Amino acid sequence: MSSVTKEQVMAALSTVQEPELHRDLVTLNMIKDIAIDDGNVSFTVVLTTPACPLRGRIQEEAKAAVEKISGVKSVNVKLDARVRDDGRDRTIDGLKVKNAVAVASGKGGVGKSTVSVNLAIALAKTGAKVGLLDADIYGPNVPTMMGVEQLPPAMGDKMLPAEIFGVKLMSIGFLVKPGQPLIWRGPMLHSAIRQFLTDVEWGELDYLIIDLPPGTGDAQLSLAQSIALSGAVIVTLPQAVSLEDANRGLQMFNVLKVPVIGVVENMSYLELPDGSRVDVFGNGGGESLAKEAGVPFLGTIPMDPDVRKGGDGGSPVVVSLPNSSSAKALSAIAEKVAASLSVAAAQNDNSVTIKMVG
Repeated sequence: MSSVTKEQVMAALSTVQEPELHRDLVTLNMIKDIAIDDGNVSFTVVLTTPACPLRGRIQEEAKAAVEKISGVKSVNVKLDARVRDDGRDRTIDGLKVKNAVAVASGKGGVGKSTVSVNLAIALAKTGAKVGLLDADIYGPNVPTMMGVEQLPPAMGDKMLPAEIFGVKLMSIGFLVKPGQPLIWRGPMLHSAIRQFLTDVEWGELDYLIIDLPPGTGDAQLSLAQSIALSGAVIVTLPQAVSLEDANRGLQMFNVLKVPVIGVVENMSYLELPDGSRVDVFGNGGGESLAKEAGVPFLGTIPMDPDVRKGGDGGSPVVVSLPNSSSAKALSAIAEKVAASLSVAAAQNDNSVTIKMVG
């Protein structure tokens, strides 16, 4: 029998804090499956999201804490994850979505769909269950960007979403002929968006990413009325005109009482072969917008022809070139979004003051 006990292990782990939630791992019920064999200790840390940006730090600090126990010979720390539910009611017609995130912009052409697609795939690559709803009724480009042409056959009275790169996908683009314009008034928009939520067999999702059309009109209002959103991500370019429009989109979500997760600055700079950078659209605008609005700045994404090629070819950059600067930037943004959602969910669960780190 080992002289090391589970009580000692739990006591040691109670000194290790989750860096973003500022509560110890034991209080947060993040420890399971403790096993001790002749001084060899193993246990699992259940992260609040598989996209946790500080998972390596948590793993190392947990290991170091247990190694200090007298009699411990080795420590094996496994990582698992359970995405927290934000506590909002989305039980309409059986919708089982833990977190719903809108990706929006004030104007078109800023790469909002590119961010939506790569954000969804980056989250799915971590092991999360992810859905992507293309609610850009007027320009449904997501099927092209994901390389999907049609939906699978329906199941009873429910449509089945397409599935690729680990992401479940639904878009109006699957239901209309290529090039067919949709000239819809508000009630038709509202009906379509609601159907995409209630008449599609999404299954259980950790995250539903919703790509909105640009602007501050009927689609945004219909979405906010149809599903309780966890938050919104605002995409902008660095240039002044884009920032003005992005600010309108940001303020719209404030009016709708939807939390703004943060601002993403796309096409921030062009990196030349010699390593120098050209600020094609200016610089620092997205960060300034976030600071003025009092919301987090989630990061910059460089201009990169491979991002465009990946979107046009149905193989987004986080899949086709995961080690590129653009893919790494998008993956880091996905981690920040996931971390922000975890913090917000923990605040709702525990009624404690939690501060984001980094």
